[in-house]
Amino acid sequence: MAEAFPEPSCSPATAARGRRPLAVWLAGRLSLDAALSMAERLAWEVSEPGGRPPTLLVHELEPVITIGRLGSRADVQLTDDELRERRLTLRFIGRGGGAVPHGPGQVCVSLFASLEDLGLARHDVGGYLARLEAALEAALRQVRCGPVRHPGVPGVFGRTGLLAAVGVTVRRGVVRHGAFVNVSPGFEPLDTVQAVPRSPFAGGLPTRTMGSVQADLQRKVRPQDVRTALVQQVADAFGFARTSIQSGFPVPIPAVAARTMEAVNRVG
Repeated sequence: MAEAFPEPSCSPATAARGRRPLAVWLAGRLSLDAALSMAERLAWEVSEPGGRPPTLLVHELEPVITIGRLGSRADVQLTDDELRERRLTLRFIGRGGGAVPHGPGQVCVSLFASLEDLGLARHDVGGYLARLEAALEAALRQVRCGPVRHPGVPGVFGRTGLLAAVGVTVRRGVVRHGAFVNVSPGFEPLDTVQAVPRSPFAGGLPTRTMGSVQADLQRKVRPQDVRTALVQQVADAFGFARTSIQSGFPVPIPAVAARTMEAVNRVG
C-alpha cells in the first residue's frame, strides 16, 4: 500500500512551479570532518536563489560517535579509556537528535534543500520531519522489515531497537543533515549508546539503543538494497517525479580521500 503523506503546506504558486529533479549523490565513506564540511557548503548553495537543486547525500561515516542537541555525554556508557581502546571519538555537532554510533553497515541520508523547494511552507519543520520519518518507515517496509514509529519519539524502531535515528537542522528555512539507518553494522558499541533522547514519551520503550535491519530480519541484508529504497521513498515523500543520481562528491573537498563508490546503476 502506498504511504499517505500530509498535503503540502505551500502556496498554489509554489505547488504549480516546475520541479527540478532531486540530485542524489552516492558518496561512499566519509570522515565526519569531511561530511560536516560538505554539509556547510551544500546548505549554503541550496539556499541561494537559482542555486543548487535539492540534494540528497547518501554516504557512510567512518567510526565515530556523534551527539546532537538532545544528547549528552551520559548517553555514552563507555569510559574515556574504553573509547580510546576502541579508537572511537565523541563529537558534539549541531544537529537535532541524541547520541548515535556510526560506522560500516550504516546508511546515512542527508537532505539539503529549502522547505519551500520541498513543497512545504517556510516554517513547516513539523511537516518536514513527518514526511522524512514516513519515508524511512516506507523504505524499511520495502526491504520486508516491520518498522514502527512511536508518537513523540523521533526515529523508526524495530524488534531489536532503533533502526533509523533522525537528526536534522533547519536554519533560515533550509534543512540539512537527516537520518542514520542501521542495516548490518559491523561496528560497536550499539548497546552502550543511548540513541533515543530522554523524554516522557521514551519512558515506555523497551530499549533506547540502536538495533539493525539485519538483526530484525535474522538474515543478511545488502546496504545497497536499503539505499535504493531510501532514495525512492525520500523522492516520493517530497513529490520529486525525477531524480538525478551520480556517484562521487557533490562539492570538491580536498580533505576527502578517494573511496570506492557504489555503482550508479544499483539505485534507480
